[in-house]
Amino acid sequence: MEKIIFQLITLSGEAKSYSLEAIQLAKKADIIGAKERIELAEDKINSAHRFQTELIQKEAGGEDMKMSLLLVHAQDHLMNSIMLKEICIEFIDLYESINDC
Repeated sequence: MEKIIFQLITLSGEAKSYSLEAIQLAKKADIIGAKERIELAEDKINSAHRFQTELIQKEAGGEDMKMSLLLVHAQDHLMNSIMLKEICIEFIDLYESINDC
């Protein structure tokens, strides 16, 4: 289970990094590059969701999934990376509209 938890943390961290890179690119008027980074972030989030789903399926199948601080931490990372990606998309849209004016 720890291997899955660390995958959640790693993938979520990578998604966060791609999202923040996207904002920096959008700020420099590289909207295409920004949107590419968001796609990479989305890929990492989707991979993390697959690991999360694996844990949920194990628990639903009757396997005892002990709640740990590490699991809560991983879930927190995933939730924050998802929220950050969504906020970054809004920023990219704003930078794109500013640059079009």
